[in-house]
Amino acid sequence: MRQETSQKRVRAYAGGRLVADSARPVLVWEIPYYPTYFLPAADVLATLEPTDDPVVFDVVADGIRVPGAASRLPGLEDLVRLRFDAMDEWLEEDEPIYVHPRDPYKRVDVLASSRHVVVSVDGVTVAESRQPRILFETSLPQRYYLPLTDVRLDLLTPSTTRSHCPYKGTASYWSVDTGRSVHEDVVWMYRAPLPESQKVAGLVCFYNEKVDLVVDGVAQARPDSPFS
Repeated sequence: MRQETSQKRVRAYAGGRLVADSARPVLVWEIPYYPTYFLPAADVLATLEPTDDPVVFDVVADGIRVPGAASRLPGLEDLVRLRFDAMDEWLEEDEPIYVHPRDPYKRVDVLASSRHVVVSVDGVTVAESRQPRILFETSLPQRYYLPLTDVRLDLLTPSTTRSHCPYKGTASYWSVDTGRSVHEDVVWMYRAPLPESQKVAGLVCFYNEKVDLVVDGVAQARPDSPFS
């Protein structure tokens, strides 16, 4: 597993209690897509109580217990992994982070563009715009964010689905009903994105992987990605 020490101060809280405070957290890429924080055992302020699994521990701090929230893995015995979703808050320096730690090698750029973008589903034009904002995110296909006024809102049905991104924030979704079929959750919007992605606030985006996309008259191949 790839790993490197970060220079950020990282704190984790559970039940309002400070569970860990480290100025030497270690980023570990257990999977290729994003890293996880492993913290030096000396920087974990809570008690780790054993469970039936020899590498998994309950986190106990000042009267609160979070079952199975910590683990210590072979080869990384001096470090503790606190399960991200088991903590109430994570801070990098004094700013909260969400979903998982941000990858220092991933970048998000949002650029205004005059490209002519046409989105079709089942042969029906769902959106057409000459004023997209294009979001470029390392290792993912570029995304075309379009004004609501350039989208056939009558073809969109609100969904209860929500997704969370540490770079962009929380997205809400729509499905597309062309009258021929319903395509679930192929459209999303960040209504209140995180600061680095403010330029896409209130704009609509379609999964390149799931719709027919034409840019400047050229049909785009559907990309292969984790969302295909």
